[in-house]
Amino acid sequence: MKRNLKTVLYGFVLLAVASCHGGNNTSSGNGGRRAVSISEDSVKIKPVYAKGFEVTYRDGYKLVDVHDPLNEEVAAAHFALVPRGGRVEDLPDGYRVVEVPVENVICMTTLQLSGFIKLDELDRVVGITSTRHLHNEAMNRRIEEGLTRKIGIEGNFDNEVIMSMDPDVIFISPFKRGGYDAIREVDIPLVPHFGYKELTPLGQAEWIKFIALFIGEEEKADRIFASIEEKYIALKNLAAEAKKRPVVFSGEIRGGVWYAVGGESFLAQLFRDAGADYFLKDDKRSGGVNLDFETVYARAHEAEYWRILNSFDGTYGYDVLRDSDPRYADFRAFKDKGVIYCNLREKPFYEDSPMAPELVLADFIKVFHPELLPDYTPVFYELLK
Repeated sequence: MKRNLKTVLYGFVLLAVASCHGGNNTSSGNGGRRAVSISEDSVKIKPVYAKGFEVTYRDGYKLVDVHDPLNEEVAAAHFALVPRGGRVEDLPDGYRVVEVPVENVICMTTLQLSGFIKLDELDRVVGITSTRHLHNEAMNRRIEEGLTRKIGIEGNFDNEVIMSMDPDVIFISPFKRGGYDAIREVDIPLVPHFGYKELTPLGQAEWIKFIALFIGEEEKADRIFASIEEKYIALKNLAAEAKKRPVVFSGEIRGGVWYAVGGESFLAQLFRDAGADYFLKDDKRSGGVNLDFETVYARAHEAEYWRILNSFDGTYGYDVLRDSDPRYADFRAFKDKGVIYCNLREKPFYEDSPMAPELVLADFIKVFHPELLPDYTPVFYELLK
């Protein structure tokens, strides 16, 4: 039975890799919990893992409520998605009408863009804020041809450029303080996207359905997510068979501060699902944690693994790591060559991984428990050479 399970998982992973690098894997499966209910005529979105949005189906239109999944005090946003040319007589108070499917959108973050990439709907994206660490060939080609334009950075948007693109909606990330005051004047619906606040990989990935609601691709998004969900759960169950759970820590020291995340964070959940213990697993915080070197060393000097995500121009290795801070060489993970690394200059991490959590999970399992996935080739993270 175990051999059959592993054989199936290898197939899952290979298909996922193909999806990540070339197309969309929309095959559905029957593993794990279903995050939607399906009628004979259409898919009705009902998020299970994502905590930041809800959908109510009315006669001929949909109500979408968006809120911060980690802070109830943040004001919620409400949208009524109405078919183009349609009219709604009994619209509840406080809902902004958006005619769907939207044709032109602006994405403020790569997380939002990842949903359009996975759905193969980049033709709808007419504006983005930055191309830093953007690897997607189709989007880079659109930028070169002027089909997608850069609109500036938070707090310094070019409203004339925005208006010239005639966007139906602008997807925003509310954590950018004060960055959207200027564009509120253009009277284009600003749609909050709280995917970055989700604390589970499947919760973040389920925001593909949020994007799908606005572009009329709910059925496609459901198939894609069902495949992601099935693979992720199968891999998580496989990692649960591991007899040992190594300890892993994360981050680097910058300007005297070691930036890490708490034990209830998205990253900590990934490590747990991959069969490892995060060095701050008992910390109840879900966001960033600022530590000094001594505190990290006291807790992590015997940890087997060390995860690093950065952007390095050149060949990153243990010598580079030691040169940046000689104290790094005192960690067991450094001595035993247990550094797990992803270079943002080389890997499409930000644009692909939000909608491919099963690949990130497989990468970590490959490191922590290589015997469970002996034939798997990492996509984003791998042991530093």
